[in-house]
Amino acid sequence: MQSDKKIIDVVAAALIRPDGRFLLGSRPAGKPYAGYWEFPGGKVEPGESAQAALARELDEEMGIVVRHATPWLTKVHHYEHASVKLQFFRVWAWDGEPQSREGQCFAWQRPGELDVAPMLPANGPILKSLALPPVYRITCAHELGEAAALSALENILPGDMVQVREPDLAREQLADFVHRAAGIVHSRGGKLLVNADPDWLSGWPVDGVHLNTARLQGVSSRPDFEWVGASAHNARELARADALGLDYALLGHVQATASHPGLPPLGWDGFGQLLASGHGLPVYALGGLTERDAAEAREYGAHGVALMRGAWR
Repeated sequence: MQSDKKIIDVVAAALIRPDGRFLLGSRPAGKPYAGYWEFPGGKVEPGESAQAALARELDEEMGIVVRHATPWLTKVHHYEHASVKLQFFRVWAWDGEPQSREGQCFAWQRPGELDVAPMLPANGPILKSLALPPVYRITCAHELGEAAALSALENILPGDMVQVREPDLAREQLADFVHRAAGIVHSRGGKLLVNADPDWLSGWPVDGVHLNTARLQGVSSRPDFEWVGASAHNARELARADALGLDYALLGHVQATASHPGLPPLGWDGFGQLLASGHGLPVYALGGLTERDAAEAREYGAHGVALMRGAWR
């Protein structure tokens, strides 16, 4: 839906506990959508940076002092009463315990296990994004060998997301590998996506599809899977993934990688510049990284890191 209303800049915070739980607050009486649940935050004042607005709003609204926050997602939503540009941050460290300073209630929630309702309409995709893991794993059976690749899957954790990326396998071979991989991944509480033609995957035991850049440009609408992501190398491809309503994008390559020897690495500065103007879907940093790079990736606006060779060491 389009709107000619002036867009109001708003910041919102996903406070993240070490156990992965995040905080929601109820909207107080007297405000639009009173009683609905949302992420804490508020309006950005004229001349105020988003980071400064976040710190001020969380202090005023719940009496906490932000110690560490990283940029995450940007969403524009059109309500009946206003159009808002929501800049979401994930807050990793703070001083104090949330207090109800505006008559609101608070509830800590687990990703994928929401037990409060109703939710503010703009926040549905945000809740799904919080269920994405910090490390996204990509198979490389073409290098490790199929037996070793399947054995490595036995070490994943509940909630992990694994992409099968085996471009050298014919359709029948890929189907066999995916069926075996799915049995392992699902038994450990993980999700399995396949980097292949979406039409191939009918009846396969998968949770979603991952689109390479050619397929991203070739589809006219989001494929009909629970989880859909895509690879991107520039702002145009990121915007395309966002416009299709995909659940995440892999952006790279940050560092040099053997998988794409002809593609100049972005470096962290180039990666950060591509995300600086805001992005509406979670973005994983990809290319020559390890799990130890996840914290740095978040500082540049990434959701986490995507690993292929580094995922199985």
